[in-house]
Amino acid sequence: MTDNLAGTPSASDALSPTGGYAGDPGVRAEWDNRYADRQQLWSGRPNGALVAEVAGLTPGRVLDVGCGEGADALWLARGGWDVTALEVSGVALERAAGHMRDAGVTVHWVHATLTEAGLPPASFDLVSAQYPALLRTPDAAAERALLAAVAPGGMLLLVHHAGMDSRQTLESGRDSADYVWPSMVVALLDEDWELEVDEERPRVAPDGGAGMHHTDDVVVRARRLR
Repeated sequence: MTDNLAGTPSASDALSPTGGYAGDPGVRAEWDNRYADRQQLWSGRPNGALVAEVAGLTPGRVLDVGCGEGADALWLARGGWDVTALEVSGVALERAAGHMRDAGVTVHWVHATLTEAGLPPASFDLVSAQYPALLRTPDAAAERALLAAVAPGGMLLLVHHAGMDSRQTLESGRDSADYVWPSMVVALLDEDWELEVDEERPRVAPDGGAGMHHTDDVVVRARRLR
């Protein structure tokens, strides 16, 4: 791996099962267990909303929040993007790294929660968060971390399953009030941002993998003006 971002865990640390993780150990264990239950959790194909919104953009530096097994990161890297991929599960990162090695592309790995990653502020031309499981806090730390990572002129793309915020209990058994939803991020946008897209649309879902039963997405695309 080359030139990992200053202040973030190194690629070798990111793939260590015993160290290099920044964040709540319970969150890591929960997601490690979920990935370990199946040989492959997701479809292995990039998310449809990401492809639709990003295909025409000039590649730059991108942060993939919650990269999972790496399908989005691989698609972005093949498209010429300089990819930093963040994930809490070491099991998922091991799989993602294997896919990148097989494809012969480079990705900068960060094994951390978003709020503990220590990412340099205003550094990414694109921040992509596809169906992220970001825990809600009174200070809106995760929402602010998403916005803070975007460089002036850059874009935040946040996609989630429609209607999840209105359910009291999620499929995981957790309370929906524990998580960050797109409307919470939109509420923090100020005069430094232009909200380009905030809509519900039919989901373009890749075949196979968890979550196929969700039929509609909420898509938020916002550009940082300064």
